[in-house]
Amino acid sequence: MKLVAFTLGIIGFAFLLGSEVASIYYIMPFPGSQNQQSVELAYFIVSKLMVFRLVALLLLAYPVYYFIARGSTTHKVLLIAFSLLYLMVYYQVNHRMRADAMFKQPRVVSLLTADSSQVDKKQLILGIALKGQARAYPIEVIGYHHQVRDTVAGEPVMITYCTVCRTGRVYKPVVKDEPETFRLVGMEQFNAMFEDSRTRSWWRQATGEAVAGPLKGSLLEEIPSMQMSLRAWIDLYPNTLILQPDSSFKEPYKVLEHFDEGTIESSLERRDSLSWQNKSWIVGVQLQSEAKAYDWNDLLRLRVINDRVSTVNLLLTVEGDSATFHVWNRDSLQFELAGGALRDRQTQSVWNWRGQCIEGKLAGARLAYVQSYQEFWHAWQTFHAHTQKYLPPEHE
Repeated sequence: MKLVAFTLGIIGFAFLLGSEVASIYYIMPFPGSQNQQSVELAYFIVSKLMVFRLVALLLLAYPVYYFIARGSTTHKVLLIAFSLLYLMVYYQVNHRMRADAMFKQPRVVSLLTADSSQVDKKQLILGIALKGQARAYPIEVIGYHHQVRDTVAGEPVMITYCTVCRTGRVYKPVVKDEPETFRLVGMEQFNAMFEDSRTRSWWRQATGEAVAGPLKGSLLEEIPSMQMSLRAWIDLYPNTLILQPDSSFKEPYKVLEHFDEGTIESSLERRDSLSWQNKSWIVGVQLQSEAKAYDWNDLLRLRVINDRVSTVNLLLTVEGDSATFHVWNRDSLQFELAGGALRDRQTQSVWNWRGQCIEGKLAGARLAYVQSYQEFWHAWQTFHAHTQKYLPPEHE
């Protein structure tokens, strides 16, 4: 009976400990965990974790009884040691290493006018404008929280950011026509995942798609957003409100200092200054079924790119701050920088950074904004598997 009790004890303890570790391994950036298609396995483990714990405790019931009743002092000491080891692992996994335990939601969501804001105007922001109201959310703030909830023009919005993918997205937090709340649950292929409160489905931050759970395949409605410096955003929307850092998180925010510039220490979040490397910056555009990526180094060097994706003629530009970029539908026009001004080649009319023609034959015309994103190359190609790369003419 001693051998039976010992064998069941080893199996039960290994199963109990293994379940806890597996529940976190596949959804956090551990070695090898994010390089495999394991989200379904991860979801199964996490959703059935209580069952696994119960099975393990049933396996352990007889060994615990046997060694308490008949075991030697050494056996009892080992039993206590194993119990303490499990409690330590349980605490670390469930209270220290869970994504929503590591990255907490802001306690205070404070938004101030440009005159009152304490945010440096050089900082990058994710901006949205709805029904005449504009909001700016500093990336180094929302990058820590991963999501911030707000209401703009009476509509709830969910501003999200994944620093490991450098992906900023804004969604309407509504599922099946019902308001929903989400918690950060972990990562999938290095991209943040959120769990809804009702169905416990898991949603990918970069695409707004449910990747596991009862609602798998469903999509959150995306709200158009723009990334640029706060100064450039204020130029576009002088009456904007700006999210202020929550003073409760001064120390956590420091971890993301210099994330905007890409010089942060973390290898998961630091920019590779070479082109087309995993951590190289690109600007990505998805139109209909076609996706295209533009190397950030090319955009900084050329300043203006005329291109075409699907049926849309695109104009990509970057402002003098080398941080604020724009993508517009240029129709049949070709653009260039001439004399320090953005001009179309056909009429030599002058256009501003709002996409408006301010001087010349086309004065008053306006280019249509096209949704685009600056992110790491590895993230864009992971979630846009058939993306094309833009190659400047001299490289074609």
